[in-house]
Amino acid sequence: MTIHKFPDHATLSQYTAEHIAAIINQKPTATLCLASGDTPIETYHRFVALAQAKRVDVSQCTFVGLDEWVGFGPNDFGSCSYYVFRDLFTPLNLRPDQIHVFDAKATDLAAECDRIDAVIQSRGGLDLLLVGMGMNGHIALNEPGTPFTLGCHVVELAESTKTVGQKYFEKETTLTQGITIGLRHLTEAHEVILLVSGSKKAPVLREALHGPVTEQMPASILQTYPNAQIWVDEAAGSLLT
Repeated sequence: MTIHKFPDHATLSQYTAEHIAAIINQKPTATLCLASGDTPIETYHRFVALAQAKRVDVSQCTFVGLDEWVGFGPNDFGSCSYYVFRDLFTPLNLRPDQIHVFDAKATDLAAECDRIDAVIQSRGGLDLLLVGMGMNGHIALNEPGTPFTLGCHVVELAESTKTVGQKYFEKETTLTQGITIGLRHLTEAHEVILLVSGSKKAPVLREALHGPVTEQMPASILQTYPNAQIWVDEAAGSLLT
């Protein structure tokens, strides 16, 4: 893995947006799986600006959803896909056939996992997996204790994830399960970028990258992946050596 520190969140976001554009310009049919959450929002706004300026053409790309709260969908404020549609998919004017997100309201969630696994496999794997990191070290919704070998799966949410997740909703919301890309997809992706921003993530990031590789710290798997890129702003990377 390689670690790259940026002076601030704005610089990190611009660099990441331009990097995503470069991947697509090199491979116009690229398959991308991009995180929701607070950290990448500015990246997406800047990427949309590049697309609108005709510096990148996304018309042949495939986008795969990273994760979702079980029981929620793109039209539900606070869902993972709500924000990705708002900040990325809709401004890019993507066609429905370009987007593959989990139907977390499906009666057969196992079949949904199989469907997204099949999409990724049919595309020859992910060309880019862009992820963030939770306060407990989770990647996507792979909570502490999740086997590194899993593909898409349903997970019982950790208490800390339920608590932090409330910030995306307008009122107290019951969260119990998630449906998510598995860490196996991370190890099989052509390129993985972990984006981390802000001082509150600094201690967890240090443990993930400098501590033991263990399923109790999901982000530690990045230590085993030579092509993993860890991109952080100065605040998030303040405790890294």
